[in-house]
Amino acid sequence: MTVLIVLTSHSDLGNSGKKTGFWVEEFAAPYYKLKDNGATITLASPKGGQPPIDPKSAEPGSQTEATHRFDKDKELQDELANTIPLNDVNSEDFDAIFYPGGHGPLWDLTSDPKSIQLIKDFWMAGKPVAAVCHAPAVLLNVMLQNGEPLLKGKKVTGFTNSEEEAVGLTEIVPFLLENELKNKGGMYSKKADWASYVVRDGALITGQNPASSEAAAEELLVLLENKLQNSY
Repeated sequence: MTVLIVLTSHSDLGNSGKKTGFWVEEFAAPYYKLKDNGATITLASPKGGQPPIDPKSAEPGSQTEATHRFDKDKELQDELANTIPLNDVNSEDFDAIFYPGGHGPLWDLTSDPKSIQLIKDFWMAGKPVAAVCHAPAVLLNVMLQNGEPLLKGKKVTGFTNSEEEAVGLTEIVPFLLENELKNKGGMYSKKADWASYVVRDGALITGQNPASSEAAAEELLVLLENKLQNSY
């Protein structure tokens, strides 16, 4: 099993003067879930090198078993500091693609041409595409060969409007993810704020928030393992 994890390269939280990036838990929990179950993982980002970490995700209240493990994992930290530029990635080299959230993807990965093409390539090849929290934004501009959005008619979830309001960033973010997923024809659903919730529609997996990241990786593993079994 080979999985490509794509992280944001965007570090500015709009015009707020504050920093953003990817959310550590949404990267660490899926990474270890996949790695511990035999996946070979490659890390990439639009600019390559060290992707920015959302400083709030490093605060004490945001820590989990996975983030504590990451803090002690020098090998993974070194790997993270040297992500491959997205333009150097070939979808044929991987079985699945996974996008951790954090607010960063709203600004760069949502409109990144290479990311959009990669998602389309994975999808057309029948390979799983997974995204958590704010990262389902990477799906918004993916258009299929019939000219319709990938999201049209797909069951999806993602960071809710009420969760965005709770973190005080409704007026800072470039768009509200819940609204845009619906605008692109997505059949959006959600659970209570901060509850773990994952939706799978065929090879498309989305998670609502940080609490959903490990569960999304588990769902991805099921898809990959089923595909392996059926290939023999």
